[in-house]
Amino acid sequence: MSAAPTPVREPAPPYRGEGPFGLWHFSEDASIERFVPHVARTSSDLRPLVWAIDTRHAPMFWFPRDCPRGCVWTTSTTSAEDKERFFGGRAPARLHVVESEWVDRIRGCRLFAYRLPTAPFRAHEEVGGYWVSSAAVDPVERVELDRLVERHEDAGIELRSEPSIWPFWEAVIGSTLSYSGIRLANSSHPRRS
Repeated sequence: MSAAPTPVREPAPPYRGEGPFGLWHFSEDASIERFVPHVARTSSDLRPLVWAIDTRHAPMFWFPRDCPRGCVWTTSTTSAEDKERFFGGRAPARLHVVESEWVDRIRGCRLFAYRLPTAPFRAHEEVGGYWVSSAAVDPVERVELDRLVERHEDAGIELRSEPSIWPFWEAVIGSTLSYSGIRLANSSHPRRS
């Protein structure tokens, strides 16, 4: 019998109003009736899978799908220097950074959060907070989300905008923070390195 996978990273700290554990898929499409396994173009995992995100990490998807964003949080191993540098010393803390040109699109975005049944899913072996199923999955609920900027504020997650994401991201990947970069290739700015 093989051992359970070791999480790649500590989970993000809880956020205000988090609610119970659940598995979610976020989309701007209100008409999804079934999620079918496929090879995600943004994943290095080549297995056909249905992907879900757990409630704790769901705020990383409170954005238009193609929005490049850097999501970071403190963990037990985050240095005091990095807590001060990125969060002004506050901990536990979460921060989402987007490029300034996306702020209006975030404000105008209407998302649909599809709650998925937990039974067919297992934790992904390499990416903490993500869950996968090799079987097709029908959602059990659809929740409409708007006011995404205010939703961050209500949750106590700082949403920051920068002209380019790359200076921030380069600082993050050299830090002791835990992080997830989503759709970074969609940045309209060239990466410096």
